[in-house]
Amino acid sequence: MTYERYRSWLYDNCPSLGTGPVVDLIAGSASGGTAVLCTYPLDLARTKLAYQVVDTRSTFRSSMNCSNFSSSYSGIQDVFRRVYNEGGVRSLYRGVGPTLVGILPYAGLKFYIYEELKRRVPAEHQNSIVLRLSCGALAGLFGQTFTYPLDVVRRQMQVENLQNGGPRYRNTIEGLREIIRRQGWKQLFAGLSINYIKVVPSVAIGFTTYDLMKSWLNLTSQHKRQVISGG
Repeated sequence: MTYERYRSWLYDNCPSLGTGPVVDLIAGSASGGTAVLCTYPLDLARTKLAYQVVDTRSTFRSSMNCSNFSSSYSGIQDVFRRVYNEGGVRSLYRGVGPTLVGILPYAGLKFYIYEELKRRVPAEHQNSIVLRLSCGALAGLFGQTFTYPLDVVRRQMQVENLQNGGPRYRNTIEGLREIIRRQGWKQLFAGLSINYIKVVPSVAIGFTTYDLMKSWLNLTSQHKRQVISGG
């Protein structure tokens, strides 16, 4: 929703940008940042809940150290309450910096690559679901590869207070530098292949479904309507 809004605003207020891929890049980045700011506390809660499952199992295997169980969360509301008590609203957005640094180029590249690939599809194949899926898959693949190290830093910052003696990063650059120094540059891409299994089909299906729903509902962007009416 925000992508279409931002793109329409750019068409109306920044005609010097034209109607090409630059608009898609800017609108995609802005929409990704908006989505992160609106939903980040939920992502933080998910990460903490997922991490404590691993921590609880390892604790159980090592003769059930009760001190670690005391820090477990009972649910999303419990995460929100305890994190808020630790440092207010700011704690609910801990790690949002590297997330924004990562999502802005990721979302921008994702929309840019998808729209650019669609423009290169011959007119007779524009409605092909297979080609749309392929364009979406490539967009997710390239976007995720270029920005994955920032996602690694984000997750380490989100769970650092659950680790005894874990590293503390003040910002994204420090996080990247410390991970490379302590664990090697390959750690910045740890789990990338597994992430492909989730992200690539997800982006492909998401873009394709979005385009198909717009087509079935006879929805066109505001810019296209203005072009048609002007013609």
